[in-house]
Amino acid sequence: MPVTPDKDPYYRLRHSAAHVMAQAVLEIFPEGKIAIGPPIEDGFYYDFDLPRPLTPEDLAEIERRMRRIIGGNHPFQYRVVSAEEARALFKDQPYKLELIEGLARGADEYGEAQAGQASAIAAEPGGPGGVVISTYRHDTFEDLCRGPHLEHTGQIPPDAFKLMSVAGAYWRGDSRKPMLQRIYGTAWNSKEELERYLWRLEEAKRRDHRKLGKDLDLFSISDDVGPGLILWHPKGAMIRVIAEDFSRQAHLRNGYDWVFSPHIGRAHLWETSGHLDFYKENMYAPMDIEGEEYYAKPMNCPFHIQIYKSHLRSYRDLPLRYAEYGTVYRYELSGVLHGLTRVRGFTQDDAHIFCRPDQVEEEISKALEFSLYVLRSFGLSDFKAYLATRPEKYVGEVANWDKATEALRRAVDEHDLPYEVDEGGGAFYGPKIDLKVNDALGREWQLSTIQFDFNLPARFGLEYIGEDGQPHQPYMVHRALLGSMERFFGVLIEHFAGAFPLWLAPVQAVVIPISDEKHGAYGREVTQRLADAGLRVELDDSKDRMQAKIRRAQLQKVPYMLIIGDKEQAAGAVAVRLRSGEDLGALPLDAFIARVQAEVAARA
Repeated sequence: MPVTPDKDPYYRLRHSAAHVMAQAVLEIFPEGKIAIGPPIEDGFYYDFDLPRPLTPEDLAEIERRMRRIIGGNHPFQYRVVSAEEARALFKDQPYKLELIEGLARGADEYGEAQAGQASAIAAEPGGPGGVVISTYRHDTFEDLCRGPHLEHTGQIPPDAFKLMSVAGAYWRGDSRKPMLQRIYGTAWNSKEELERYLWRLEEAKRRDHRKLGKDLDLFSISDDVGPGLILWHPKGAMIRVIAEDFSRQAHLRNGYDWVFSPHIGRAHLWETSGHLDFYKENMYAPMDIEGEEYYAKPMNCPFHIQIYKSHLRSYRDLPLRYAEYGTVYRYELSGVLHGLTRVRGFTQDDAHIFCRPDQVEEEISKALEFSLYVLRSFGLSDFKAYLATRPEKYVGEVANWDKATEALRRAVDEHDLPYEVDEGGGAFYGPKIDLKVNDALGREWQLSTIQFDFNLPARFGLEYIGEDGQPHQPYMVHRALLGSMERFFGVLIEHFAGAFPLWLAPVQAVVIPISDEKHGAYGREVTQRLADAGLRVELDDSKDRMQAKIRRAQLQKVPYMLIIGDKEQAAGAVAVRLRSGEDLGALPLDAFIARVQAEVAARA
């Protein structure tokens, strides 16, 4: 992800490390050509056109040379050059010459759409053509650059950076242009920070929901079905059922009514809603049904609006809160699909609140409080809110947008949440609060969203009869707590590393008789007792050795393993082991049942 010097405290360090890396590469390959090299989230990269593919040994040599350059304490020197000076300076660098020609014409042809990469070139206001062409130099290396950098190379800790990998990258992201070699690196303020970062990377690999989804038999994606479309296996589906049941009951306690809606709707519906004007690129092509165009739904809101419109409403009826586990379909390019977290078909825990103007602020506050309660119930507690404001393409009056945005801001303040303003990040129909959570590794995930909408009620002609006997237009709040079930499940898998808390675990206990011949009957009795108590339990009556059975249950991350031998059978007990390897010893069966029932009830 691109970063900016005003928001990233590591920007100068990583930008400087990128330039040092480029110098080291050109020392090894004097005939090499350089492209761009910006800081990015957690690191930096540089693109090169080199005479041969790089090897791991090359990366080690580049690192060695970087340390030598760092030790020279070379100052980073800024200067402004004319277009002619820049052409002469980079006469042997065709990629730089291409950038210079764009700058000389007074426009950054590289484009801010290539966010983050533009930090490698200079396009500041002022000077002929409206731009200043600037460079930064240290030691023998100089590049087009707007900065900023550290004062000198010696401020880069020599033991706190690492070159991570090499990847292919088309020049300017255009497959018709040359393929370059991109070297990725990372840099931190200390060796300890670097080691923590490398540990997080390894831990993230271990927790990858795609790997764990396969290892734990939770879900799959079939080429025959299509990319971005999820098949939920029994164990994954069990977790989803538990999560949905909990959320469903919580909705009922909070005054929501459950509804269901179709998967497709007439084109006219999406024309009225504005989706065909503002969202069509994310919708699938229409299907022809008896000469009419129908679209797979990208959102549930127009259907809930139709339910509202099915009756004449009074001010006494409001607020109405409709909730649905609604499956929607959105077009995503195959290159951006990613396991459960970026898909083409997903189910939202969607809700729409129809209320009077005097109720809207309270409803937004309640929705935010509800979101926090549900997420905390799943073990997520580190939140940050993003207040997304009016985008470039929008519907409605600016005054209404400002009023709605302030209502959302007050709700965030009321719940004492840290937040940032996401300028222009709102939906086309209204501003919103995006609630993001940090998982066990400190990674941020977008889950809950609360969106204000005064536009769709107007587009669909929604009304209620007010206390004055006259028709009035209701306000509308769009709201999702977990977001999409697919994405939320992916987050849960990685947050817990597949070791779900007992109340969510698809299998809560495995009964392991030491000998099926001697202990099998009691094992079956224990299994039945646990099942009758409402626990999800399996009996491992295979012929494998006991240690192999325990190991298999641990690999499947089952919370409890119940070992049964002569002593346990005689005492009506079970020997309890945890998936962590801890041995709790023998417990009477009734005591174990009471223990796990209390743990489930507490959602510990």
